[in-house]
Amino acid sequence: MDQDITLSPLEILYSISRELATSLDLRKVLANILTLTTENMNVERASLVVLDIHGKPMDAAIMYNGSLISHTVDQLHDVVTSGLAGWVVKNQKSVLINNTQQDERWLVRPNQEIIDPARSALCVPLMAQEVLVGVLTIVHREVNFFTQSQFALQQAIADMAGIAIRNAQLYQEVEHAHLRYRDLFDKSIDPIMVTAMDGMIVAVNQKSFEATQKTGKEIIGRNINALQELPEKVVDNLFEQIEKNQSLIYEASLLNTKGEKIPVEAHVSIINLQGQPSLQWIFRDISERKNLDLLREDLSAMIYHDLRSPLANIVSSLELMKEPIAATKDASMIQLFEISDRATERMNRLISSLLDINRLEAGQPITNKKMTNVETLMDDAIETLHTLSKSKQVMVEKMVFSKIAPILVDEDMIRRVLINLLENAIKFSSEGDKTAIGAKANGDTVTIWVEDHGPGIPSESLEKIFSKFVRLHGNSIAKGLGLGLSFCRTAVLSHGGKIWVENVTGGGSRFILTLPTAAIK
Repeated sequence: MDQDITLSPLEILYSISRELATSLDLRKVLANILTLTTENMNVERASLVVLDIHGKPMDAAIMYNGSLISHTVDQLHDVVTSGLAGWVVKNQKSVLINNTQQDERWLVRPNQEIIDPARSALCVPLMAQEVLVGVLTIVHREVNFFTQSQFALQQAIADMAGIAIRNAQLYQEVEHAHLRYRDLFDKSIDPIMVTAMDGMIVAVNQKSFEATQKTGKEIIGRNINALQELPEKVVDNLFEQIEKNQSLIYEASLLNTKGEKIPVEAHVSIINLQGQPSLQWIFRDISERKNLDLLREDLSAMIYHDLRSPLANIVSSLELMKEPIAATKDASMIQLFEISDRATERMNRLISSLLDINRLEAGQPITNKKMTNVETLMDDAIETLHTLSKSKQVMVEKMVFSKIAPILVDEDMIRRVLINLLENAIKFSSEGDKTAIGAKANGDTVTIWVEDHGPGIPSESLEKIFSKFVRLHGNSIAKGLGLGLSFCRTAVLSHGGKIWVENVTGGGSRFILTLPTAAIK
């Protein structure tokens, strides 16, 4: 091809646009821009500096006598903060200089022994969607070399170059984000699987191979349900629940090649994968938690079965000793007997609560309901805790605001609920404080509450305290197994009622429960 043939501006722009569309690699894009913009001008040197969103140099291509040369960060910083390119970056305007020795914007480096000869230079900002993404500088060894048409051509090239650079930056950002996600995906301590919306597996991480002991061929393309054993409540409408709620958390078992079942907590959410909605499944191993739950159940069974019989013997013995001790009229003996009697009564309530929790959580119905007077239950609770309230010098006030119809309940169970709530209120109260237990009719339900003026409950723990084996920590918090409030919730819910707690203005807590007055079918 004849090298003397000069391309028209339109042909140059077409050639440049075609070349810039062939790559999204930022370094290659920069090199292409410099080569294509200088090959028809025989320029001495040219530079293209890419800027980040803060206007700081992040990459560059520098050409000298037709060859790309290396550069340093300090050089890039000098280019965009001083001299001609610095002025263009600051003002975001193009500049054409016919004689560099006659323009104060041309950078003369300090301590430079030989002054550069006069040259021509043009410098244009590279914009993308009104954002400065770079600056292009071209220098020719002759003065008055660049014409206005060449200047206009470089501005047009700069417009295309700015878009090409921005596209390359966006592609680079997406690639980096993908690599970061892939790194997190592969190094996650939990098995993670990605499926189509119908559950067909399209990607898994390394932990999934370890957990299932399967290869990629054995997992990819299979349905996610082939690798997990689902609970009955989600097995029939798993995908419907996910699409409805956009996410789902449930417990299941992850299956491996040995037929072993790994208890997991599955977190499923809808994600966008290559423009298509997909499902991401994260399986968290809860084997330790399940083992701990089993130990707790064993502990509960041990407490009930191993302590129930000897406690019954103690209660019978105390009952036989009651009259003889009272006949002695020995104040010390009577006081010791009352302490023993209260302790055995409290232990008996704890064991009964353990039994009720296990029985009710297993789905067994309450069979011994009878019509019960609410005020009688309140009086029994106050009487049972009379000695405790007296010893702490806490006054218990009974409040009944209306005539209350009898309720159909397990009398002993609800009595223990009120005793638990009132006992906590007294324990958390200071000497001289007042607590209250009240009730009022509310249509076909009765509302009962127990209020104290103790330290109150942190707002983040208002719901958590009703969970089994959960106790709040602090010097003012009474110690225990954390079963009392769990029993109260289980008992109330099993009767078709509700229970919750509120903090009282000025300090303290109010536990509120509602129970239906009508028969439960």
